[in-house]
Parts: sequence; C-alpha cells; structure tokens
Amino acid sequence: MVVHAEEDANYRAPQQEPLHLQKEELDAGSLFVLKSEGSWIHCGYHLTTSIVAPPLLSLPYAFTFLGWAAGISCLVIGALVTFYSYNLLSLVLEHNTQLGHRQLRFRDMANQILGPRWGLYFVGPIQFIVCYGAVVGCTLLGGQCMKHGLFFVGNSLKEPKGYSLNGDTQDRIFGMFNAIAIIATTYGNGIIPEIQATIAAPLKGKMFKGRCVCYSVILVTFLTVAISGYWAFGNQAEGLILSNFVSNGKPLVPKWFVYLQPTNEVLERTFADPESKEFSARNVIPRVVSRSLSMIIATTIAAMLPFFGDIISLIGAFGFMPLDFILPVVFFNLTLKPSKRSYVFWLNTTIAAVFSVLGVIAAIAAVRQISLDAKTYRFFANV
Repeated sequence: MVVHAEEDANYRAPQQEPLHLQKEELDAGSLFVLKSEGSWIHCGYHLTTSIVAPPLLSLPYAFTFLGWAAGISCLVIGALVTFYSYNLLSLVLEHNTQLGHRQLRFRDMANQILGPRWGLYFVGPIQFIVCYGAVVGCTLLGGQCMKHGLFFVGNSLKEPKGYSLNGDTQDRIFGMFNAIAIIATTYGNGIIPEIQATIAAPLKGKMFKGRCVCYSVILVTFLTVAISGYWAFGNQAEGLILSNFVSNGKPLVPKWFVYLQPTNEVLERTFADPESKEFSARNVIPRVVSRSLSMIIATTIAAMLPFFGDIISLIGAFGFMPLDFILPVVFFNLTLKPSKRSYVFWLNTTIAAVFSVLGVIAAIAAVRQISLDAKTYRFFANV
C-alpha cells in the first residue's frame, strides 16, 4: 500500500535540498554511473539504442509463427502499449521527484511502491538477468556475424519460400506465444528509471521528447526489418535473420552496451569507493577488473548457447513482459491512484492482466522451444 505524503498528518513539505540527491547520500553506483547531466536529446539517444537493438533481427522469425496480419498487428500493439507504459513510468518518477523522492533505479521504485522484498527478490534480479541476457545475446550475434569474415551481397529470392505457418496445431499455438515473447523483447527496455536518472533537472517533458524521437526510429526500423525479412525468406526465416544470408557455408551479407548500465551500477556500488575520485586508482582498477570479468562471462555464456532467437524469446517472457508491460501500469495505479471509475484505471488493469497471462504462457512456450532446439544443438556448437 502506498501512502501519499499529502495524506500523512505528520507530513512536512519537502525543502528544496531533498529534491536533488546530495553526493554524500549516493553510493558509488549512483554517483559514477547514473550522473544527472543529460538533456532530452541524450535521453532520446539512449532510449533508441536500448530498444532498437539486435533482437529486432529476430522479428522475421517471429512472423513465421504469426503470418502477415497477426505479425504486423502484434508489432503495432507492442509499440502502442510500450509507449503508453513507458510514459506512465516517467510520470510516476516525476511525481515522486516532486515529493522529494527521486528514484534512480527500477528496484528503488519497487522498494517504495511495492515494498523492499519486491525490489530485492523480484524486480532487481529480473532486471539484472534481463539486461545481462541482452548483453549475452549481443555477444552471440557479434560472434556469429564475425565468424564469416568478409561479406558480399547476395540474392535471397533464389531460395524457395512460402508464407504458410509450419507445424501442427500444437506447434502453431506454442509458436504464436513464442513470437509474442520475441516481439516483447524487441520493444523491451528495462532501464527507463536508470535512463531518466541521467537527465538533468528539471525533468518534466524531457523523457516524452526523447521517447518521441525513439519511437520515430522504431517505426522505421522494426517494420522495415520485419516486413522485408519475412517477405524475402517467408517461413524459412531463421532465429537470426542474418543466418538466412548464408548459403552452403558462404555468407551473402553484412553487423553491430546501454544494457550494461545496471550491471556496471551494481559493480560500482559493490567495488568502488564513493569517497574517492571516480578516476582514482582505488576505483579504476576494480572497475577494469570487474567489467572485464563481466564481459568474459557474457562471452562464455554466448558461446555455450548458440540459439539466438530462443534466448530472445526467453528473455522477453521472463523479463521484459513484467518490467515493461506490467509493472509500469501497476506502479501508476498504486502511486497516482486514478479513480476506479476512470478509463485509465481499467485500461491499466486490463493491460496488467492480459500481459500477465501472456507472460506465463510465453515463458512455457520459450522453454519448450529451447528444449526442442537443444536436441539439434550442443554446447559450444559451431553454428
């Protein structure tokens, strides 16, 4: 239960100082990673690079489970819902900042709105796993792309293709939810509070401008990749669309870490000393060692798990569905308390309920797909 400060009899209007966290109150992760110095352009850049990312290369693969009409419909619905939910998340952050409680992390929001256990045992771990999983996926993509060395443009139209849905009824049903999880991942961000934390005060309106820039890029890139990839390869589109450009072992085309921000923030908070300067030897040496080990672990995991599309759907089902589709509307309803007779309350409740069900089913479908593909691949397979 959230108690608004205005409703507390002992509440005192916040003084100007608490509106901006003082340096001595910040841990090293907040002080060195989440610097509040950016503009709305900075915000738009980070939103775009965190969403328009390698998972969009799995969109043609998602279309193989959905077909043309359902695929495009899901893309449009995903854009509308995430734009709306990210806007609600920003409004909650701005509201709490005005009350003198600026929240710098997703888990900070969960701690205050849902309770400390939710931040510690649910939101924090999910965000870390999702963001680190995205880094693993990017590493896997880079490795698959670099393996072939030089590239040249080929003609995909020579390959046989069709647009019918593959498999029996069971495969199609599970495939549909697997595709929904992939699309959720492509729109997933998971670090909206961390990005907003890097914006200089005053915050009002800056995230909305940045979000408009981001989604103008999204509309162009997502639709282009999804439609052209599915048109070119039909139901033969693979989990990573670039894999379709390899014929008889010969590559036919050309490739590409905001998501490390939560990881880096945790590492800084654990190993750095906020009392020392950011680039002092006391902080630089642990930073280099910890971040290097982080990338080594991500690269090892990427080499172990060669199925890019399946990893993307798993991340979407377990991580991005709750973080980006469910929690923002829940946070808004609990914090700003819209009337239960208002359409906003019921719209938010409907979104939370629908995507909770989709998330559970998509998680089952993602695990099922990985178990099926595990029969084909092996750890550290050369794909």
